[in-house]
Amino acid sequence: MADPRGFLRDGREVASRRPVTERVRDWNEVYPGGAGRALLPIITKQAGRCMDCGIPFCHQGCPLGNIIPEWNDLVWRDDWEGAIERLHATNNFPEFTGRLCPAPCETACVLGINQDPVTIKNVEVAIADRAFDSGHVRPQPPEWLTGKTVAVVGSGPAGLAVAQQLTRAGHTVAVYERADKIGGLMRYGIPEFKMEKKYLDRRLDQMRREGTVFRAGTEVGVAMTGAELRDRFDAVVLAIGATVARDLPIPGRELGGIHQAMDYLPQSNRACLGEPVEDQVVATGKNVVIIGGGDTGADCLGTAHRQGAASVTQLEIMTRPAQERPETMPWPTYPMTYRVSSAHEEGGERVYAVSTKEFLGDEAGHVRGLRLVEVQLREGRFEEVAGSEREIRAELVLFAMGFTGPQRDGVVAQLGVDLDSRGNVARDAAYMSSVDGVFVAGDAGRGQSLIVWAIAEGRACAAGVDRYLTGATTLPAPVAPTERPLLV
Repeated sequence: MADPRGFLRDGREVASRRPVTERVRDWNEVYPGGAGRALLPIITKQAGRCMDCGIPFCHQGCPLGNIIPEWNDLVWRDDWEGAIERLHATNNFPEFTGRLCPAPCETACVLGINQDPVTIKNVEVAIADRAFDSGHVRPQPPEWLTGKTVAVVGSGPAGLAVAQQLTRAGHTVAVYERADKIGGLMRYGIPEFKMEKKYLDRRLDQMRREGTVFRAGTEVGVAMTGAELRDRFDAVVLAIGATVARDLPIPGRELGGIHQAMDYLPQSNRACLGEPVEDQVVATGKNVVIIGGGDTGADCLGTAHRQGAASVTQLEIMTRPAQERPETMPWPTYPMTYRVSSAHEEGGERVYAVSTKEFLGDEAGHVRGLRLVEVQLREGRFEEVAGSEREIRAELVLFAMGFTGPQRDGVVAQLGVDLDSRGNVARDAAYMSSVDGVFVAGDAGRGQSLIVWAIAEGRACAAGVDRYLTGATTLPAPVAPTERPLLV
């Protein structure tokens, strides 16, 4: 193990964030110098808290099966090149997961049974960022080419993981993305203060040097049909995500000023990256209401703060979670507890156990407020609390209520793949759809989930594609498509 007495002597410390008054005035990451550098002064002690358990449940908590005790030990021994090698053995993009994953590995940490768990997520991103700074992340082009070609539709974490694995296996891989730049939701859905896009760009540069071809600004299903894609490539991977946003069809929905989060956030990302945005939706000077209490809602919250909103209120239909792990969610499962993100630290009000009944408009047809009612969950159904209706002011309303599945028209319909009972693309144990040679990975087949699941599925799907093309594979397959995430 790393430090035999580390977990007894040292307490948990996490990377310090910049002061709220400073960070809400810019779009840089909330950590000084970036998340990977913020922990460096204390990282040896934090890595040394890892106990190298006989049964490391952090492996089970991580869908990628990250070999966490090994790279904690290597960091403690100051072997940073060895640490990134062990981290890359299971995770193509630790600089992404170290910033964006909610760290189910930490809630499964054995030390967390009776103490604060190891700072796994912070150590992970520190290893990744230091490896790039030290030149330890190098292109790994294949030694020979197989002559097989693969099209990957979608450039989010699942699509990028599939592409990198298959490129390194010797296949010629082209990644198609309908947006003007590669990266999927990581590019335009994740705000800069959570992950600056320079971290995405440097990984894409590595992939280009390895031989992956990127085709941005190409919407498969429009610019190229599914049939044309099948004729041109030996295999196709659908990594199109779950992009159909959940709506709220109640009276007043047609009013102006009501938008989906994934219309609002990409505009803000483009603007803060210096790109022109026509008719941008901004929160400046407005009372903002965000419907949905998850990560996307928090992204809207932090964005609204930086745009100078007059007030921000985040609504959630569920009751406020407990501070401590509930008895119904014992270790090592991922518990639903009250969490405070960096955006929540910056202000705003969080309102729980409420449902929106109506959007209220002004004479110009623009939203001016919401009519809410308190609710209670009884026998699996939400019931309104009599006499609890009230109105709150809002000139901008953002929906952050999740997604119902992949877009079913376009390439999905053209390829004729079957859908499962939840509306996702059905697949078998090798991630192949009902159409021979067409595979699916990530949210398009799993439903809305975590970035760590997307990468894990991308790696596993790549193994299925490689076996389909060559009859065998040496690529790892960390998860089966029937496994469910530890949290939804």
